[in-house]
Amino acid sequence: MATIKDIAQQAGVSPATVSRVLNYDSELSVSAETKEKIFKVAEALNYTKHKKKAAETSSIRLIQWFDTEEELADLYYLAIRLGIENKAEELGIRLLKEPFDTLSDTPVDGTITIGKFGDQQIQQLKKSQKHLLMVDFDALSYGVDSLVVDFQQAVDLVIDAFIAKGHQKIGLLSGIEFTKDHQQEIVDPRRYFFEARLRQLKLYDANYLLQAPFTVEGGYLAMKDFLAQERPLPTAFFASSDALAIGGMRALQEAGISIPEDIAVIGFNDVSVAKYVTPALSTIKVHTEWLGELAVTTLMELIASPAPVPRKVTIATELIKRASSAYLANT
Repeated sequence: MATIKDIAQQAGVSPATVSRVLNYDSELSVSAETKEKIFKVAEALNYTKHKKKAAETSSIRLIQWFDTEEELADLYYLAIRLGIENKAEELGIRLLKEPFDTLSDTPVDGTITIGKFGDQQIQQLKKSQKHLLMVDFDALSYGVDSLVVDFQQAVDLVIDAFIAKGHQKIGLLSGIEFTKDHQQEIVDPRRYFFEARLRQLKLYDANYLLQAPFTVEGGYLAMKDFLAQERPLPTAFFASSDALAIGGMRALQEAGISIPEDIAVIGFNDVSVAKYVTPALSTIKVHTEWLGELAVTTLMELIASPAPVPRKVTIATELIKRASSAYLANT
């Protein structure tokens, strides 16, 4: 595993700065450029495949949902993008990166989108983009090829792990997000499967459900508000992203609640920083760089041999067990 010192050396900053950035220290004053450099180095060191660059033979448009600032708030999309960039370079594919609002008329062989888009945006993309693949958004009902995570399998892994540790009071810190065109709320699929599974097990308790934007600050404020209400606490929390989990853990620790002895925590994504926070974060690993690679190879297959109907490719996840959920919680 890459160390703080390794990251600091490649980013050209001090180990102390790296540590504070990776732990989302709110009192640290560094530029967005420095943060981006540190996060990119951390992701690159976590990404072990290094292949020779090939000569360019084709071109792909990459339409990003998040801007740089948003990517730094939740590294999930940054990691997918890096996987796409690395695979495109390896295969000799020219990558044209454009935000939705400023799409050009430059001809390309196919288009990949990352993130969530509204109804009108999807219809516009269908009309304007030949060979379209949407990543991290199930657009099959729109007739668009999609590459998504198996959220049901992921939630089952979390709940099974908590139950195996003796937890019966399990909370959820769910994510809130909206499309950028008409601010349609996007339902968090993790919440849907979480509620359904706990109801099936007769362990569901609405008092243990929290919601917040998919950021460290969002998780921190939601957990802080929950603790201020002085309700009975669950013995375990599942967070819909690592960013939410990290923010939630900070609020718990400030309140003198020990992790994992008092409350166990499991996040989602396994972004590069998850292993560096204290305690190290147990999390559902989405192979984000590989997801980005798969997006490129899947699109190239679609271009070479168009299918008669759109398809949805679903990828599985795995649970990475670290200190934040290592012990049986107090019951």
